[in-house]
Amino acid sequence: MECSQQDWLKLVRFPGLGAGRLSPLIKESRNLSDLLQQSSGKLSEKLHQALNSESAEIDQDMKWLEQDGHNLVVIGDKYYPQLLYQIDDPPIALFCQGQTELLELPQLAIVGSRNPSRQGVENARAFARFLAESGLVITSGMALGIDTSAHQGALAASGKTIAVIGTGPDRVYPASNYRLAHEISEKGLIISEFSPGTEAKPGHFPRRNRLISALSLGTLVVEATLKSGSLITARLALEQGREVFAIPGSIHSPQSKGCHRLIKQGAKLVENAQDIIDELSAMFSSLSITDQASQEADSLISSSSLDQDYQQLLDIIGWEPILVEQIVESSPFSAEEVSSMLLLLELQGHVSSAPGGFYCRTGPA
Repeated sequence: MECSQQDWLKLVRFPGLGAGRLSPLIKESRNLSDLLQQSSGKLSEKLHQALNSESAEIDQDMKWLEQDGHNLVVIGDKYYPQLLYQIDDPPIALFCQGQTELLELPQLAIVGSRNPSRQGVENARAFARFLAESGLVITSGMALGIDTSAHQGALAASGKTIAVIGTGPDRVYPASNYRLAHEISEKGLIISEFSPGTEAKPGHFPRRNRLISALSLGTLVVEATLKSGSLITARLALEQGREVFAIPGSIHSPQSKGCHRLIKQGAKLVENAQDIIDELSAMFSSLSITDQASQEADSLISSSSLDQDYQQLLDIIGWEPILVEQIVESSPFSAEEVSSMLLLLELQGHVSSAPGGFYCRTGPA
């Protein structure tokens, strides 16, 4: 049978036909005809009931899809992520707003506390910026805190970021992230497995988290308390066979205890973004990804060279400890610019800091 967008929309909305119910068939199917042929009994009956149903909500969904940049990606589509076929409950379809082609590229999830420390915010932005510049798409959940900082860092670098949301694609949650959502839809991609008009509900966010981890080659937890939802995302990543990375922090900080627990349980401790690139670069030969994704992945190894401004700053710093004030005085950059550049250089492993505001080079540029 020839399948239309309306048919898929009916399946998404029909009660009792969630991803969990259809997942065994989704893994074996690449289109709706296959799905119908492989179904039997009550499930087959429900599928046909769904396709024969009429609903005003489907008309609303179609109106949403008619807008520029709005798409529906279903099983078997070119852009349906191959990694989603590997999980137990892949979604039937994804509502997409923005650059759908980003789904073909290698992704890294960055998650963490909704109430991060200042250092956590800076780490999330700096890691996301460097990793995005290195060719990875940064995926997160557009929540307050670390999620927001990760999206912002990626946008500052190249715009390659995906927000997986727990509402319909026409809703912004939290509302305070309206401007961020607009920027992501313009320069990156927003995706949801929930139909337009769906409001935020507590049960939606664990489902969102499973997609964040499933879409990604690995998950980086920047900061997390012991009760943080980020630990759920990390657990899901492990269950899905993905890598888990964690940034350590102060032993006295509640925001670091979740990361420390993950490290004790086997997550990879990362001190700079290059640690993640080195780990993921070794994985690409064994992954089933598209040619375009492979090209992006190959660039991870070679793209960590510094631009002229950063190289100039490294030359000023030298191999002996030097005060930040001296670096600012000797450079053409403002104190704020130097501070930002030093953070990124430290994350990349090019410099190290010492008590008293000193910095020195630690590795080759």
